[in-house]
Amino acid sequence: MDAQLDLATDGSTLRIGGQLDVRCITELRAAVYDHLEANPGHVVLDLSEVEAADLTVLKMLAVASRMANQAGHRVTVRDCPDGVRRLLHLAHLRGLMTVEDSAAETA
Repeated sequence: MDAQLDLATDGSTLRIGGQLDVRCITELRAAVYDHLEANPGHVVLDLSEVEAADLTVLKMLAVASRMANQAGHRVTVRDCPDGVRRLLHLAHLRGLMTVEDSAAETA
């Protein structure tokens, strides 16, 4: 099975989808860091279309978020699927990122 990565931008939001693992980490890392550079201030990483993600991907997102925060920027991870949210919690990465539900879920 090949890794599948789908990326789309909508202003300061980077929509990430597919089956994310170590095989797509180079492309994903470049997309995230390029998006952070192009959108200083507040960036949203929308994970609503992620089918699966491994720990390598989640660690990379946590590091990118931490680096952005240290530079005075803000990163919000939005719409994590349940499995991704559980892995963030189990790996103790949840506290390193701002994770929020969709507006529809919180309304």
